Amino acid sequence: MRLVPTANHAAVFSTHFTAVTALDRYPHFVFRLQGSRAPSSQLTTPIMPSYKRLEVHTKSTDFRAATRLVEEPELPTAHANTVVVKNHFVGINATDVNVTNGAYTGPLPPPFGCGLDAVGVVLEIGEGVTTVKVGDAIAYRKLGAFAEYAEVDMAMVVKVPTPTPDALPLIVSGSSASIALEQVGEMKSNETVLVTAAAGGTGQFVVQLAKLAGNHVIGTTSSEAKAAHLKAIGCDRVINYNTEDVNAVLKKEYPNGVNLVFETVGGDLLRAAVDNVAVKGRIIAFGAISGYQGAKDTFLASELVPKLLFKSASLRGFISGHYREQFHPHMQRLLQLIGEKKLVPGVDPVQFEGLESIPEAIDYMYARKNVGKVVVKVN
Repeated sequence: MRLVPTANHAAVFSTHFTAVTALDRYPHFVFRLQGSRAPSSQLTTPIMPSYKRLEVHTKSTDFRAATRLVEEPELPTAHANTVVVKNHFVGINATDVNVTNGAYTGPLPPPFGCGLDAVGVVLEIGEGVTTVKVGDAIAYRKLGAFAEYAEVDMAMVVKVPTPTPDALPLIVSGSSASIALEQVGEMKSNETVLVTAAAGGTGQFVVQLAKLAGNHVIGTTSSEAKAAHLKAIGCDRVINYNTEDVNAVLKKEYPNGVNLVFETVGGDLLRAAVDNVAVKGRIIAFGAISGYQGAKDTFLASELVPKLLFKSASLRGFISGHYREQFHPHMQRLLQLIGEKKLVPGVDPVQFEGLESIPEAIDYMYARKNVGKVVVKVN
C-alpha cells in the first residue's frame, strides 16, 4: 500500500475503508484521494513507502568499493520485542571497515547491512514492548544502522530526550569504553592510565572515565588542536606523536610504567604500550586502526610474550558483543554522568549529510581529522 505523507499528518479516509492496519502502523502517512472530497471508491491503490539503506555487496577493506546504496520497496515491520525506528543521525566507527572486510561478520556472505549505531524516532512497536512508545526518541546499536529506517531489538535500545547527535557518542563508543575499563581493564583508582587515539570517539570517554575514577591519564594524539581538546576534558599529559617520541616520553616521565593501557591503534603505539606497561599492568586491546585499511604490522609472539611475561603483565582483548548484558547498566550510568555534567560526549563539528556521504565521513575519520564522534545526518 502506498501511504502518502501530508503537511499536517492528518488521516483522511472513509469509514467503509477496511485497511486500518496500515493506518494504525503508520499514522503519520495517509492515503492520497483523487479529489478533496472523493468517496472511498476513488481511493488510489496504496503502496507502502520505500526507504534506502547501505549494504555490503563485496568484502573489502575499501569501504567505498565494498558498499552500495539500495532501495527497499517497503518499510521494516516490528516483531516481538522490536521497534521500527526512523533514523535521524547515524554514527561512524573505525570498526565499520571491519564489517566491510568480513573481520566482524565471519562467514556471513554478502549482501548484508552495515553501520553500528543511530539515533531516531520510534515509528512502530512490536508485541511485548512497554518501555517506549511511538514518537519516542531512541538511540541504539545494531548491525545495519546505515539506513533511513530499521527494525531494532529492544535489548540494544536506550530512550533519549531528543533524537540529536549528542546521544550518538554513547551508544558504541561510550558504552564500549565504560564496559571495557570495568570488565576487562579492572580499572582502579590512583593508577597511571595510557589512552591511545585519545581524542577519538571512544578515547574521549576513556580519558574522562579514568579521570573520574581518580587516575592520572596520559593521552596520545596527532595534532595540537586535539591536544587542546584533551587538556580541556582533563587529560594530565598529552603526547602528540607527530612531535614527540611516545616511547621516549613514557620511559623518561613514567619510569615505573603505566598500570592500564587502552590501546586502539596498533603498530608503534602498541609496542610503546608493551615496552612501558608496569609490573602486573593490563593492556586492553580495543582495536588496531592502523591496520584496518590494509596496512599490516607484524608484532611477533617471540617479541610480545617475553615482555609481558617478565612483568606479569597481560594483553586482554575486548569485543562489545561478548558483553551485551552490560549494555543497559553502563548506558544508564553514562546518561547519569552526563546529566550531572561530569561527562562530555564530544561530537565532531563537521557534519555529513545523507547516506551517500558515509564513505566520505569514514575517509575523514581515517585521515585523523576528527575530534570526537563523527556523525552523519540522515535525510
